[in-house]
Amino acid sequence: MKILVVGAGATGGYFGALLARAGEDVTFLVRPARAAALRERGLRVVGRDGEWTVEPRLVTADELREPYDLVLLSVKSTGLDRAIEDVAPAVGPDTAVIPLLNGLAHIDALNARFGASAVLGGVAKVVTTLDDAGDIRRLAPLAHLAFGEQDAAAGTVSARVERIRKVLEGAGIDAPVPADVLTAMWHKWVFITTFGAVTSLMRGTVGEVYDAEGGPTLGPAVLDEAAAVAAAAGHPVPEQERAATLAVVSAPGSPMVPSLYRDLAAGRPTEVEHLFGDLTARARTLGVATPLLDLATLHLRVHQRRTAGV
Repeated sequence: MKILVVGAGATGGYFGALLARAGEDVTFLVRPARAAALRERGLRVVGRDGEWTVEPRLVTADELREPYDLVLLSVKSTGLDRAIEDVAPAVGPDTAVIPLLNGLAHIDALNARFGASAVLGGVAKVVTTLDDAGDIRRLAPLAHLAFGEQDAAAGTVSARVERIRKVLEGAGIDAPVPADVLTAMWHKWVFITTFGAVTSLMRGTVGEVYDAEGGPTLGPAVLDEAAAVAAAAGHPVPEQERAATLAVVSAPGSPMVPSLYRDLAAGRPTEVEHLFGDLTARARTLGVATPLLDLATLHLRVHQRRTAGV
């Protein structure tokens, strides 16, 4: 299987590195500056369980000439429009595109550009970050990529999904096929916005928020709002998943923060519109009140304007 990984950051780079290490035919679509760094240092995975390096096959957008069998699209939502145009030559009539973004707005954009039949739903769960040296730092052993056809009937797995699953699992990636991948994407969206709102609103780690007087009530309140939007959209969050989210965002002493918070703290742009703006807009359409999520959205929009020099 000929695989193109769009982006070589903390998520796509990690999955791509696992696939390359397993001997799969993997190429990374990267910007020229990232290409230069990777040619010099290799694609390194460091941290937990030691360090290893792959010598990646690289391509820049102007060098793409032919379709791939599988495209793993792993970019920030702020770079989605450009990435769609960059990757277009790699998407042929038999190409499967699996986006690894959070939220749902990117599915609409990809469907419009490539057709819904080419686009699968995807939910990535890894605990990695890109460090100052450009290496992928692995913070926990999780490597989970759930995916599936957008319109699959419950309990069915298409032939192409089964082929992709075998390739992913052969590289050590946990690759379940949910009964409804769009529901799985909604549930991840609820988690990531709850996690992001708690830490971003309070400008602190999960533990710093929880350990402050009044802090323990924030996580459950934000989760209730996000879960209410999902339920109104037809994707109620099961109690087991609610409990798992609460365990993350209501943990005394926890140092955890999401990547969105790291971007906020570092003065970088965030994915506010893709994650929060879209969710709160859907809440308005569905008639769901989300005062805490609205406040988080406004807070992040003010930051966004500041980073843009507005």
